[in-house]
Amino acid sequence: MESSPEVAVAQGLLSGVVEENIAVWRGIPYAAPPVGELRWRAPQPPTSWQGVLQADRFGAASWQNRDFCKNLAGGDPGAFSEDCLYLNVWSPVERQGALPVMVWLHGGGFTLGSGGLPPYDGRRLAARGVVLVTVNYRLGHLGFFAHPSLEEETPVNNFALLDQIAALRWVQENIAAFGGDRDNVTLFGESAGARSVLSLLASPLAKGLFHKACVQSGYTLADTPREQALRKGVALATHFGLENASAAQLRALPADAFWSLAAPHNIAPVPICGDSVLPQPMLETFFAAQQHPLPVLVGSNSDEASVLAYFGVSLEAQIAKLRRERRLGLGLIRLLYPGVREDRELGRQVCRDMAFTTLGFVVMQAQQRINQPCWRYWFDYVAEAERETYANGAWHGNEVPYVFDTLRLTEPACQYVTPDDLAFASQVADYWARFAHYQPGTPPVLEGPVRWWASLRGRERLLRIGLDKRAGFKLENRFMRARMQLFKRVMKHHVSLE
Repeated sequence: MESSPEVAVAQGLLSGVVEENIAVWRGIPYAAPPVGELRWRAPQPPTSWQGVLQADRFGAASWQNRDFCKNLAGGDPGAFSEDCLYLNVWSPVERQGALPVMVWLHGGGFTLGSGGLPPYDGRRLAARGVVLVTVNYRLGHLGFFAHPSLEEETPVNNFALLDQIAALRWVQENIAAFGGDRDNVTLFGESAGARSVLSLLASPLAKGLFHKACVQSGYTLADTPREQALRKGVALATHFGLENASAAQLRALPADAFWSLAAPHNIAPVPICGDSVLPQPMLETFFAAQQHPLPVLVGSNSDEASVLAYFGVSLEAQIAKLRRERRLGLGLIRLLYPGVREDRELGRQVCRDMAFTTLGFVVMQAQQRINQPCWRYWFDYVAEAERETYANGAWHGNEVPYVFDTLRLTEPACQYVTPDDLAFASQVADYWARFAHYQPGTPPVLEGPVRWWASLRGRERLLRIGLDKRAGFKLENRFMRARMQLFKRVMKHHVSLE
């Protein structure tokens, strides 16, 4: 392949670059710019172009807080614009036949991030025989919004999810030109990206657009009911001085006015249930085992509660709240965490399990009910030089550069990674690539240092990735099962109260 590889997509010719024997196309428009009259509308098809479009730089990210993204979401997201619907493709230069496709949805609480951040560089995964796609989508109030003036013309609210669906449709239409197999698409994401994957597993509009799913550190925060989202939209318009705002007035607001809002309008959004994208709450869909029937890989990290401090959550206060909770006694909680005495440590573990670990258990059981394989993991590896800093285990998001095998590109790890760290990351990335290569109907096992068998009906397995923050893999049965059963009941109770 030439040094500036060209491909033909539905809209015209694209020219990319070659890096380390991997062809890369950056900043490909997968939808029309969602600006002006297209703000808060479903994404429209991209327009065609004449000549050759140079796809050698990342497209703009949705408006966000740059410093927060640097500190929390993996690096500098680059330029900002409301015109942000771009994706990036990595594909091996030398390939035989159509390759599995992996489509990545970045995290960042639906308010931060982009598909072009250094941890998501696709060269190392592509070198394992896949075509890797990363996606930008609308964030914050541009991605999730409801207001009475928009109801008649736009009966949807989950614009970020619609963007992701549009990207998956673009993949279906165009990925063969990049060497990808449109019938073998794995959708994967972390944090808000994982929540997106779960929402698309529950969305009727995403049916058939992907064939496997990977959920990394998805969280249990409930979807926003549409009626509540409408009230929030009215309050936000009033904040901008727009009583009884028209759709035109709302669309005239500057795009950069939304990310810098103060409380109570700066709350990180979650998907909105009650529109055509998400008719039912995502959790209810999984409790009823009505998700799209396809293989799933799901898991979380050993110190997920680390992220809660950034949102002002006091771990000690959560234990104090449990003391006042009549339905869930603190004595029972302490029985489930033997040897944990201090409120902060107990709060760290309880919050981790209630907000993150239990969701993987719920997904696994939903998969078992529909006879679909589910690979479940627990990530507890910490780079050798960081083990004193991360004394409690792997923080929220720490697994990402291992999955992508990008430790050399990720700050600050790139400054001190060891050969052992790099070797371990390579093994983790191998597992994810093997999941992308997995063919339904074959034995549900991913080969590696440990043969990672999926959980099927009657079998409950989990792969521990990292053992006490050190290298190693171990397959366990019935991991934390007593805790998971309890917290699942608590979760179902709270969902029933929504």
